[in-house]
Amino acid sequence: MNNELKYVYLKSHPLFANMSEKQIAEASELAKVKTVYRGETFDYGASGYSKVYLLIKGKIKITLCDELDNELIKDILTAPDIFGDLSLDGRPSADEFAQALMANTVVCYFTVGDFKKLMQENTTLALNYANTVNHKLQKLETRHSDLVFHDAKSRLIRFIKNWARTDGNRIGDKIILNNYLTHSDIAGVIATSRQSVNVLFNELRDSGMLAYDRKKIQLNDLIAWN
Repeated sequence: MNNELKYVYLKSHPLFANMSEKQIAEASELAKVKTVYRGETFDYGASGYSKVYLLIKGKIKITLCDELDNELIKDILTAPDIFGDLSLDGRPSADEFAQALMANTVVCYFTVGDFKKLMQENTTLALNYANTVNHKLQKLETRHSDLVFHDAKSRLIRFIKNWARTDGNRIGDKIILNNYLTHSDIAGVIATSRQSVNVLFNELRDSGMLAYDRKKIQLNDLIAWN
């Protein structure tokens, strides 16, 4: 892929905000771009060739598998976000992988070695990266608190609220979500069973708070969802 398109991708990503054109152009020479089809999985590499990914377009599911192949969904990412070997130590978890949830998902990535070199040369990038990782840690802390202090219904409602804030489209007095997650996906995020998610969605639908089908979720009561 030519550097001009990579330049456009990097310039549009918050990680490269407030960086000069020259700095972004230099980063473009080190970046690689991949278009991922729906359902495709990819890992983070290893050693100095492990990768830091920037999500340019689409949705990504981050999944962790245990020794029995049980899956835990760690996060659902929307653009622009980052994932991969975020510790930059060349030792990402071999049990963690990313999966595209939508067709034509676009990611831009660097090897850890190249990315560390860029940060050493650009303090703005280093600060942006630190702030982004800190925000992700705060998000994980909030999710942990939800698991401890809230029941499954409350966790589902909080999950849908966050989903609406990051990815919802307000149309009149409704908020519309493109429904690219299965009930199993949502169950994996909020740590409950698929059957429980199905029952809870039916309860929310019967109460008039939302309507849903395979393609979209419509949030009806904006006061309740704000």
